Amino acid sequence: MTADLPQITSALHTQWARLRSWVGPLGDNLLGNRNKPSALPGWTVGELVAHLGRAMDALAVCTPAPAGTRPIELAEYLGSYPERADDISQFTRDLAVEIADAPLAAVDALATRALATLDELSLDQVVVVQARRGAITLRDMAMSRLIELVVHAEDLVASLKGVVDSAGPANPIDREAQRIVAEELLDIVVTRGGWDLEVTDPGLWIRLATGRARYNVDDLARAITTDYTAGGVPDLGRMLPIL
Repeated sequence: MTADLPQITSALHTQWARLRSWVGPLGDNLLGNRNKPSALPGWTVGELVAHLGRAMDALAVCTPAPAGTRPIELAEYLGSYPERADDISQFTRDLAVEIADAPLAAVDALATRALATLDELSLDQVVVVQARRGAITLRDMAMSRLIELVVHAEDLVASLKGVVDSAGPANPIDREAQRIVAEELLDIVVTRGGWDLEVTDPGLWIRLATGRARYNVDDLARAITTDYTAGGVPDLGRMLPIL
């Protein structure tokens, strides 16, 4: 079962706090890795950190949508990422330059404003918001930000492997946030295909669903399972990555 808005809100607060506490000790120069290539092709580690702020700012600028506004589905919202990849990269690079003097403090401020906006809109019982890319439910907008934080936390871990400890308790990914994201990404697939599937390895499933791991059926069978589909887990090669 996918999470509701209060669960997503709690997970978003927790995931941001965990990720921020992991990045903070690295300092603005990220232990000398700020200008080094990240795990995302074409992005530096510093740009990846700046993108966290950009991602959260997308929530901060949301406003209540007029009554009767029809929201887009989360799957459609996420599905627009590939076609906007160049714009996203440029916005991220521009922000990285803009906040270059104090990037961590700037990202902190953007995230704090975003979380405050989410709490305020939730308190006002706003259902649909106007985001940069159109109208979307507040629940789905918050979920999209949680997906961003969990996925990019994984990107940062990969980018700083061997530099920063991310094993066990030091991992910047909150397990509950990871579980919620994994279930949501699976729900998108299930809705499209009609299968009865369950997540067995949230981290691996998220990597497959977001293109962070090369797709193969053996990994897929470890990441998700089914008790009902004849022949085992369906081949999702044509449906992945989701974003």
